[in-house]
Amino acid sequence: MSDLTGNLIDGRYQLLRQMDAGGMATIYEALDTRLDRRVAVKIMHAHLAQDEQFVERFIREAKAAAALSHPNIVAVQDQGWNQSGIPAVFIVMELVDGHTLREYLNERGKIAAVDGIKFLLPVLSALGAAHRLGIVHRDVKPENILVSKEGRIKITDFGLAKGAMIGSTMTAESSVILGSVSYLSPEQVSRGIADSRSDVYSAAITAFEIFTGTKPFEGDEPIQIAFMHVNSRVPRISSLIPDVPNALDDLIFAATSVDPDERPRDCQIFHSQLLVISQALNPSAPQMSLELDIPIAPMRDRTKKKSRGKFTQITEKISLTLPSAAVKETTVQMRERRKISKRVRRNRWIAAGLAVLLGITAWWVLIGPGASVKFPSVVGATTEQANSTLTALGLTTSIVEKRFDEDIGNGRVISTDPFAGDSIALGGTVKLVVSKGAERYTIPSLISLTPEAAINLLAKSPLKVGEITEVFNAKFPKGFVISSNPAQGARVKRDTIVDLVVSKGVETFNLASLVGTNGEQALNELTDAGFNVDSTFAYSETIAAGAVISQSPAGAVSVPKGSTITLVVSKGSKFVFIPNVYSIETCRAAVTLKDLGLKYKVLGLKVKLRCTGTKTDKKVTNVSPKVGAKVLRGTVVTITVG
Repeated sequence: MSDLTGNLIDGRYQLLRQMDAGGMATIYEALDTRLDRRVAVKIMHAHLAQDEQFVERFIREAKAAAALSHPNIVAVQDQGWNQSGIPAVFIVMELVDGHTLREYLNERGKIAAVDGIKFLLPVLSALGAAHRLGIVHRDVKPENILVSKEGRIKITDFGLAKGAMIGSTMTAESSVILGSVSYLSPEQVSRGIADSRSDVYSAAITAFEIFTGTKPFEGDEPIQIAFMHVNSRVPRISSLIPDVPNALDDLIFAATSVDPDERPRDCQIFHSQLLVISQALNPSAPQMSLELDIPIAPMRDRTKKKSRGKFTQITEKISLTLPSAAVKETTVQMRERRKISKRVRRNRWIAAGLAVLLGITAWWVLIGPGASVKFPSVVGATTEQANSTLTALGLTTSIVEKRFDEDIGNGRVISTDPFAGDSIALGGTVKLVVSKGAERYTIPSLISLTPEAAINLLAKSPLKVGEITEVFNAKFPKGFVISSNPAQGARVKRDTIVDLVVSKGVETFNLASLVGTNGEQALNELTDAGFNVDSTFAYSETIAAGAVISQSPAGAVSVPKGSTITLVVSKGSKFVFIPNVYSIETCRAAVTLKDLGLKYKVLGLKVKLRCTGTKTDKKVTNVSPKVGAKVLRGTVVTITVG
C-alpha cells in the first residue's frame, strides 16, 4: 500500500508519518484536528478492503478493543470509512509512545525472573479482563505487547479476537490457522479452535521467551514449528535457566501443557497464581490490583554487540588405590562366584533381548509401519500449500472430491479425511475435498427477446423464472423483454429467481379538440397527460385573446403518450380603436395608448416625456388619427399637449 502520509482521513485525522506496516494494515501517527491530540490510525490495505471477510475482521478488532476498558489495553477511540478522498477503512487508537516487547527482548535478551514477572502481570491482567467478558485474543505475542517510555504495558491488536459480544467467523469445521505460529496453542493448530486456555498457552510461551531469551521451538518452516507444538512438550524453563524459582518453573510448565485442561482455566487465574509467586519473591514490594507502570531499563544501542561469556574448564582429579597383593579364593568362594557369573550372563542375555525388543518397538512406532503423526489443519489452504505441509510430515495427499462452496475459495481445501489433529500412520494418505469456489451463474442477455425465448434461455441454467410484468414502453415493440431483475451479466446463485419486464407497446391518449379553450388550461391538461407542449401566438379576429386558435395534431385523434402537441393561442384582434384621451394628463394618455398596442408621438413638450409616476400638468389637446378611428396595432398616434 502506498504511503498515505499527509492525507486527511474522515475530515478529521491528519496523517503525520507511517509508524508500522503489516500484512493487513498500516499504522500512522496522526493528529486529531478536532480534539488537537496525537493518535494512532490503523488503515486497512486497499486490496483487502474489497474482501468482506477482512473488513469484518478489521471491524471486529475495533469492537473487541472498544468493548474493553482496562489501563493495560490500547484504547480504541473511533472506527469508520473515509467518505472523501482516498478510500480507506480505519481504526483510531490511543498513541503509545514507546516500543514493542519484541524490540525490548531483541536488544536486552532474557530478563530475570523478578523483572520478567513485572512484564507479565499487566498482560495477564488485561487478558483476564477480556476473558471475563468472553473475549479471546487468539494472537498473544511480544509483537502485540507495547511498552511505553513511562513503563506502561499495553496489549493491542484484537484483530483475531472472538467472543459472544463481537462474534467470530472461525469455527472448528471451517477454519484457517490464524495467528503467529510460534505462539499458537496445539488446539489452534490441530483443530482450528481457541478459548481462554489458548490465550493462557500463548502468554506462557511469551513468558518462556522473556525468562530464557529464546523460543521453545525453532524450525526452518512454520509447519515444522506448528508440528512441534502439537506433538512435543514445551521444556521447563529450568532446563535453560537453572536458577529459576521452582514455583515459577512449575506454573509456566503447566500453562504450556499440550492438554488445555491441565492449564489455568483463563488468564485471570493465571494472573492470580503469578501474583502469589511475585509476592513471595519480593514481599517488600507494594502490590496493586492493576499493574500500571514498571521501571523499564532504557533501550540499548542496536549496533552494540553482546559480550560472550568465558568458559572455565574444571578438571576433577581421580585417585585409584590398587590392592597390594592378590588373595586366593576358597572352593566355596569359587563356586559362589561361578553361580553369580551364570546369573549375570543370563541377566545380560535377558537385558540384550529386551533392548532388541525395545529397539524394534521404537522403530515400529517412530519410523516403521506402526509410526503415526498428528497433522495440523489445512482447511482454507491451497492444494499446493496443503500438499507441501503434509509432505513435510511424511504424508501424501489425494483429492477425492471437488465441489462448490460459498465460504472457501476456488482451489482451496474444504475438509480432510482424517480430520486435523487425528493420528494417521506415517506415509499415509490424507484425502482432500477441494472447493470449486462459489457456485455462480451469469444472467444472459434477455432484452429484445420474447418471453417464451427468454424462458427457454434461462432453462439452460439452474435459474428460475419469476414474475412477468408488462409496462408501456415507447422504445421496445409490444411483446418483447425490456429488462430483467437481476440484470444482464449479474453472477447469481443456483435457483435464483429472475423477473422479466415486457413491453406493452406505446401508450396512446385520445386527444380531444381544445380550440376555443383557455390556452393556459389546455397547456396544464396536456402536460399532466404526459405530452410535450409547444405554444405559439397569433392574432385572431374570431377567437378571444388567450384562447386556443388551433392544435396539431387536431382532435379528436389517438396520440402516442409523450409526443409533442403544438398549440396556437390567440393574441386577440390585430385592429384597435383610437381611445378618447382628450383633457387627460400626458402620461396617462401615453399609458392608455401603449396598453392597446399603439405607439405615440407627443407635440408641445420641450423635454422628452418621462412617465415615472410623477404627475404632469400638461394635458392632451388634440389626437391624430381622430378618436374612434380603426387602426392596426403598432400605429403611431400623435398627441398634442398644451
